[in-house]
Amino acid sequence: MINNPFPFVGLSDDEVQISRKQNGTNTIENRKYNPFLESILEAFTEPMFLMLVACASIYFVLGEYSEAWFMMGAIIIVAAISIFQETRNRNALRALSAFIQAEVKVIRKNELIRIKSEEIVVGDNIVVSEGELVPADGTILQCNDFFVNESILTGESMSVLKNAADVSSNMVYSGTYIESGQGVYIAKNIGPHTSLAKIGTSIEQIKTQKSRLQIQIESFVKWMAAIGIVVFLIIWLINYHRSGDIFNSLLQGLTIAMSILPEEIPVAFSTFMALGAWRLMGKGVIVKNPHTVESLGSATVICTDKTGTITENRMDLHSIYLLESDEVFQQSDFDNTKLSEIFSVAMWASESIPFDRMEKTIHMLYKKHVGYDERDNYIKINEYPLSGTPPMMTHVFENQDNKKIIACKGAPEALIKSANLDNVAKDQLIRQLNIMTNKGLRVLAVGIDDGDYKIFPEDQSEFNFRLLGLIGFFDPPKENIVRVFDDLKRAGIKLKIITGDNSQTTQAIASMANFSYSAEPVMGEQVMKWSDEILDKKVRDIQIFTRVFPEAKLRIINSLIRNGEVVAMTGDGVNDGPALKAAHIGIAMGKKGSEIAKQAASLILAEDDLSKMVDAVALGRKIYENLKKAIQYIISIHIPIILTVAIPMIFAWKFPNVFSPIHVIFLELIMGPTCSIAYENEPADNNSMSKPPRELYKTFFRMNELIISILQGLMITFGVLVVYYWSMTENSSESLTRTMVFSTLIIANITLTLVNRSFYYSLITTLKNKNNLIVGILFITVLLLALMIYVSPFNSFFGLIELDGYKLTLSVVVGVSSVIWFEGYKWYLRRIG
Repeated sequence: MINNPFPFVGLSDDEVQISRKQNGTNTIENRKYNPFLESILEAFTEPMFLMLVACASIYFVLGEYSEAWFMMGAIIIVAAISIFQETRNRNALRALSAFIQAEVKVIRKNELIRIKSEEIVVGDNIVVSEGELVPADGTILQCNDFFVNESILTGESMSVLKNAADVSSNMVYSGTYIESGQGVYIAKNIGPHTSLAKIGTSIEQIKTQKSRLQIQIESFVKWMAAIGIVVFLIIWLINYHRSGDIFNSLLQGLTIAMSILPEEIPVAFSTFMALGAWRLMGKGVIVKNPHTVESLGSATVICTDKTGTITENRMDLHSIYLLESDEVFQQSDFDNTKLSEIFSVAMWASESIPFDRMEKTIHMLYKKHVGYDERDNYIKINEYPLSGTPPMMTHVFENQDNKKIIACKGAPEALIKSANLDNVAKDQLIRQLNIMTNKGLRVLAVGIDDGDYKIFPEDQSEFNFRLLGLIGFFDPPKENIVRVFDDLKRAGIKLKIITGDNSQTTQAIASMANFSYSAEPVMGEQVMKWSDEILDKKVRDIQIFTRVFPEAKLRIINSLIRNGEVVAMTGDGVNDGPALKAAHIGIAMGKKGSEIAKQAASLILAEDDLSKMVDAVALGRKIYENLKKAIQYIISIHIPIILTVAIPMIFAWKFPNVFSPIHVIFLELIMGPTCSIAYENEPADNNSMSKPPRELYKTFFRMNELIISILQGLMITFGVLVVYYWSMTENSSESLTRTMVFSTLIIANITLTLVNRSFYYSLITTLKNKNNLIVGILFITVLLLALMIYVSPFNSFFGLIELDGYKLTLSVVVGVSSVIWFEGYKWYLRRIG
């Protein structure tokens, strides 16, 4: 709750309830969409589900009812797992969406409060300021220097000046945004009744581009599905040709098709991204699109602004310099009457109802140190909004006696150009400016024009200002910023400061924050003068850019991208939108950031704390590595399943159909939770934040990554087929052969799950990493295997028999050996790396 500075009372609690009952809420609902029904339909149309239905139907036709009912149970389990995963992902994204939802300021019961935008009702008095989105249609009650960008409705990029007294320009519309100033308006239309909703514009209709990894996963799954169809037809025809039994041939064909289809991969990808975004939200990092999580671990450069990101954004007034007397006043001297004029002029040059921290400080000092408050005696008759490079702003007031106050404040460099200064005064001012900025102060110059104008100049720089002096604000570095910079450097991420402040102030703050830089700072004007070729060469070595304006910031970001960098950029202003969009990872500030910046950014730091980017990068790297483990595990374990089913069939071994659909579906039920639940919960490797960033456009579908997975799969296949062949040469029964082959494959799967927890650290090291989900899944797997071998009727149902100690030991040794060799490869990597 904030003190209400506006002359409006707003609605009472009862009036809010009545309005909500009569007019509804400020949301646009898609009543045709039922997420739970959508999940069920999606689960029921998945290829694996359809194949299970086909298998169950064939078993019923053949009269093998126990197998048929088992498949029906598998159908329910597969569908339940799919719906559970989708619901969990959707709940994570819903929680994320609720967290992202904008807050707005409204006046209720004569109090200024913050509420969620969906809680707005018709009749609410809504306060909107520079950088914010308009949350509902309405009529302006009061405004100040109020320019609104309505391009989302009109397509016109030019902002529109609003006037509460002019019927033709006193309306604001949902979805537009405030480019400058502040206004209060009364909500007339909300939710589906706004102009934006009526023309069908909705952020939900915007399709986001798929990432490179997502495209590769979809392509891989489609190729495997196509291969599965072809192999299914071949196996079906081969078996039918040999046996003449169409239904049993169909079952064998479906068995191989089920073993080929890697339906776990897209499920794992969606789960990792959604839960990754949810985990980041718990750390105060709001990821608007879950697929951004994939790119977080690839950031090579972070471009950060200074105020509020590196610094506290406190803006405490530190010192004041008066040019006329060449005096400097510290905080203990602010009661000096000599300062009354500069306090007054600075206040007049600020917004009437301030929302900027510096302006709030100026208003507070005016009330405290100027004896007589003249604001009620004057009205604003003209204004020049903050503009120019570097920027300044001017306000013109007049009282009943036609006395005018023309007050200006802004960057000292801008006012020095506009003020009438002799060389001595200019030298004094520049000398004191350097002293103040070298202390890390953010400095504003304050000036007044004493002329009596009948017609005001078109540009504020044409006024003849009398420069009163300088006001220095101290915004100290955050306590944790040194550690943050160290952590990011250790992770191989380059840092650049891009700020609108001047060079000396920025350098002073950089030194306090232990920010190392080798090249001299470069100003935004110089950036605009360089050609793309020159900028691309220089941008690599420049760490600090100062007096940067939006166009220059965008050029810097694009130049870094052309240099092959993966760019993360922080921004908070209205004009930061293009650069935030251009960066691979746009980062908006949750507190001081404008709504436009938040809309343009891909993630939001809820507490404006750059240390959260360290957490985000670490989690991004962890999620990518764990997803890599999961997908490589899926590829590796599918190969022996496919080949163990296919090779005996194709080469007509003694027992060509040792596996049936019930064995394959059992393996699928084990593999699904392992890859999408257990691996997602894996802790990060110890060296994940000391390695350089991975290349954004290179994924683990590269040949060298695939070769490792394929080789692991082939080695498991070799071990399983050796057991298969040995059992046949020993004249074992089909049940015994099936039991040994099945046991060897399960043991290999368990070993692969443990070995692939890291592709660098040893199994002994990773066993120390806590992951209760992997322990639970593997315990259940071993328990089920024991039940299937040694407990009736489980063993008879699966066509298995009890194994004696020798044969069980053989299956275990071969299963472990077919995977454990990979530990030698990891040892070699550690030795050379």
